[in-house]
Amino acid sequence: MIQWRPVYVICLREFKKFFREKSRLLGTLARPVLWLFVVGNGMNSLIRPQAGFSYLQFIFPGMIGMTILFSSIFSSISIVWDREFGFMKEMLVAPISRLSIVIGKALSGTLLSVAQAIIILVLTPFLGIHLTLMQFMEVTAVSILVSFCITSMGILIAARLTSFDGFNIIMNFLVMPMFFLSGAMYPVSSMPPALRHLTHINPLTYGIDAFKHMLLKNGTPPLGPEFPLAVDLLIVAAVSVVMLSLAALSFRRKD
Repeated sequence: MIQWRPVYVICLREFKKFFREKSRLLGTLARPVLWLFVVGNGMNSLIRPQAGFSYLQFIFPGMIGMTILFSSIFSSISIVWDREFGFMKEMLVAPISRLSIVIGKALSGTLLSVAQAIIILVLTPFLGIHLTLMQFMEVTAVSILVSFCITSMGILIAARLTSFDGFNIIMNFLVMPMFFLSGAMYPVSSMPPALRHLTHINPLTYGIDAFKHMLLKNGTPPLGPEFPLAVDLLIVAAVSVVMLSLAALSFRRKD
């Protein structure tokens, strides 16, 4: 059973922590900008425009996915921090459900990630991408779904760790492969068969493909969307439910 007052308190606490850490916001926003204008411009000079858009426009949905991925995953590090300093014990022994704790953490990470993804949309005029109000709303809705999915995954991992060292190792082992195997930098269909199979079990692949539906409406494979939009949304939603359920089960009073 979900208790919404604890969810609100957890979200409020995470927002206060986030806005006190200015370096975290700057780092999250600077990463996709550097990839877009440094790496993207370098590759743009080597790849001819195809399917009606440039390479910079092709990787822009991937940069939104990158912002969500890093922000959502690393927002769950607060669980390890809370465990180190005892705040997690206070929440676990409180008369609130485990699901309320998990949803509070997931919602706070989701809202923070979506806010940063929306800021990245400010770059669209510099790339020749013109967003309508409807496209903006669609991108925001998909951002919420993808952020919730990735945040739930990060919470599941963080709930089973007891130290910052273990978290950093797993995150470095997980985050970069997820990004490079998502179709953010190059089309999924151009990958070797073995890697292509890995992209199909990567939830970020379907999130970025959904962004391509919104931002590259005239694109065709291999540079445009590669899966039906309904399939993208269904898979991301299903993974969200599974990860959230497993994360709730991972919190035990014995911790």
